[in-house]
Amino acid sequence: MSHSPEGASRPARPGTSGQAAQAGSATPPPRPALLRKRVLPFGIAGAVVLAGIGVHSAFATPSADAVVAEVYGGGGNAGATYTNDFVELANSGASALDLSDYSIQYLSGAPTATSKWQATPLTGSLAAGGRYLVGEVAGTGGSTALPTPDATGTIAMSATSGTIALVQGTDALTCVTAADCAADSRVKDLVGFGTAVVHEGSGPAAGASNTASVARGSALADTDDNAADFTAGDPTPQNAAGTGGSGPTPPPTSPPTSPPTSPPAAVKIHDIQGDTRVSPYEGKAVSGATGIVTGVRAYGSSQGFWFQDPHPDSDPRTSEGVFVYTGSTPTVSVGDSVSVAGTVSDYYPGGTTVGGQAVTEITKPTVTTVSSGNPVPAPVVLDDKEVPDSFAPSAGGGSIESLPLRPSEYALDLYASLEGMNVQIGSSRVVGATDPYSELWVTVKPKQNPTKRGGTLYTGYDAPNSGRLMVQSLIPTSTSAFPTADVGDTLKGTTTGPLDYNQFGGTYAIQARTLGTVKSGGITPEVTAKASSSQATIATYNVENLAPDNAQSKFDALAKGLVTNLRSPDVVALEEIQDNDGATDDGVVAADQTLTKLTAAIAAAGGPHYQWREIDPVNDKDGGEPGGNIRSVFLFNPDRVSFVDRAGGDATTAVGITGKGDATQLTASPGRIAPNDPAWDSSRKPLAAEFTFRGKKLFVIANHFDSKGGDQGIDSRFQPPVRSSEVQRVRQAILEHDFVAQLEAADPKADVVVLGDLNDYQFSPAVTSLTDNGKTLTDLVNTLPAAERYSYVYEGNSQVLDHILVSPDLDKRVDYDVVHINSEFADQTSDHDPQIVRLKP
Repeated sequence: MSHSPEGASRPARPGTSGQAAQAGSATPPPRPALLRKRVLPFGIAGAVVLAGIGVHSAFATPSADAVVAEVYGGGGNAGATYTNDFVELANSGASALDLSDYSIQYLSGAPTATSKWQATPLTGSLAAGGRYLVGEVAGTGGSTALPTPDATGTIAMSATSGTIALVQGTDALTCVTAADCAADSRVKDLVGFGTAVVHEGSGPAAGASNTASVARGSALADTDDNAADFTAGDPTPQNAAGTGGSGPTPPPTSPPTSPPTSPPAAVKIHDIQGDTRVSPYEGKAVSGATGIVTGVRAYGSSQGFWFQDPHPDSDPRTSEGVFVYTGSTPTVSVGDSVSVAGTVSDYYPGGTTVGGQAVTEITKPTVTTVSSGNPVPAPVVLDDKEVPDSFAPSAGGGSIESLPLRPSEYALDLYASLEGMNVQIGSSRVVGATDPYSELWVTVKPKQNPTKRGGTLYTGYDAPNSGRLMVQSLIPTSTSAFPTADVGDTLKGTTTGPLDYNQFGGTYAIQARTLGTVKSGGITPEVTAKASSSQATIATYNVENLAPDNAQSKFDALAKGLVTNLRSPDVVALEEIQDNDGATDDGVVAADQTLTKLTAAIAAAGGPHYQWREIDPVNDKDGGEPGGNIRSVFLFNPDRVSFVDRAGGDATTAVGITGKGDATQLTASPGRIAPNDPAWDSSRKPLAAEFTFRGKKLFVIANHFDSKGGDQGIDSRFQPPVRSSEVQRVRQAILEHDFVAQLEAADPKADVVVLGDLNDYQFSPAVTSLTDNGKTLTDLVNTLPAAERYSYVYEGNSQVLDHILVSPDLDKRVDYDVVHINSEFADQTSDHDPQIVRLKP
């Protein structure tokens, strides 16, 4: 799988390898009843397999000078005094430490295989006996600024659980277990706190919260046991100048007897919502909020109801609706007039660290029903005219939470200003097929980048398509099944309900109280054109974590796609072939059972008797689903092409190039490109091979680049969102580009095909680095009409993740096709569409 465009702040479900994270995988993680799970931190299910790993012996050598002295992630949260998160360093040594090549890095407390570290580069030096303050992201709460930080970053730390590392170098760490982090010589000191999986010693430091940091004692003891070395207490940030260190000084007061309790504030709903993305009443008790119930969610782990004031104020920025979180089946019904008291909370679906929007809610509610059977407030109609073309304001990469909403200028602001309110859409084109979680995506802006088959095309980072909306349902499935729709269908009639935020949606979601009906748009799975006998056909197909224990129906459907829709290509590069026992993490790396089952299904479907070539990876070193050991594989039809077998290729030996002109060849076939380079850490290594077709040599390189896991979503409260995973893919692209350039220098007439799941877009820095802007390789997707440039649909955006690239010697002798058989359909065999090129060597 692959991660979504920019969406990838969302951890992939266990087993994703690549998007979103787009998106790892662009497919969202499983969630109970399609909704938010409030008990466990987001992503913890994917981290369970890591929790039992012991601490590596490398942590037995404590730092002799610089250490992490204090960690505080509660800055700006409810109850906090300080406005920012911070990390404080200290130096117990006798000499200053130059920090110009160091960074502070942060990892979530429950990392998955695709989790990414976030880094803040440091500058200056840490004096002997001195302190050094690193300020991180600000929240909306708190009253006291930090002492002037010595370095600043934009990391949004969790208040209660996470891992901080002092790292030599600024490249992001790749470890997600305590053992692997201990083995990384770049880690100078590491502190896990709360329930962090990655920590030193017997356990993480305990007690971190919105109001408490974890800190070493004055002696800076470092036994490499976080639980023993750190204690919780009031935050005491101190910078290199010696400012701070004792916490904010409270004004002198008489010893309190019993602090007075402030009475709940009497408020209207629009007072609670305010004119920004977060409530001015966050964490405060309120009472007297009145309105009409517009929707009831009586299932899942986020049960509650929406109610709306039928008497709005004159400010378009302030929503008149809000969600009341009951935690159990609500006792109200749509149309009830209610008065609600409770505590206001800005809830971040998925947690604060993933960067999504906050949802303002009333928690711990006391609900009084005044009357029943009242008309629901008239819905706000969302259409092409109402929704702005521009998606989100920019804050230079910072948070937009504190900015006053501008609903007439930005779609994300409009949706935030309507959060919790009754909204309606008319007949709308489906741009994201119904998924297994009973949700689909529509567009209310039908002229916004339409594809040829009815989707919405993702054309660039600055064009995330503001008309996209997710549709979910509040209607019990016992009453009416959720509609099954493909891209290009129409959700006909009106769909009405409260507007909610969903971290899996990439925008906001209508919680439908009434649902339209589906009218077919008529698309069908494509069949590629037939090749001439003189053309070699080469395809790529991400088969989504294929393992022997998958249902036979999946193997049969993949076989049908290859035989019928792709017309039995001569060579197929497959991505996400798992080992013989799938996700069982027991050291097995061979995949012959997976491939035997697939090739047998292909033959049974009337296809050729494919042979295969691949290289087993080192166990658990290529990313993806833990234990799955996914890899790229070549299938080939020996009746049409010959594979040039050349010994020497294995998991850790780099393939090279020898000879000149017609004598140019790979040192091993198959062979891996630079498998030991850090660019390929926890990622699939490119597989290079030689084939011959009618006596002509073909060099083919199969790829599955690093996932988009850890990227902030396009709907992030940080704008523009940070694409942190891009750094590794650019390094991978440059390595492969240099390999191809060397091959083409040895033989300027070499026929080279580079293909696979690059987990990035045709306009991305990674892909343009690989092609050298078309000088070294031609990205064939750019030769298609603009409206046909996609192979994947995520969050209602049709986009490119899979590519076929060819050398300049070939680009005028090819026919290229993306064969749409999966991404636009509710019934999918994989979440990727395959691609094929027909060429004459």
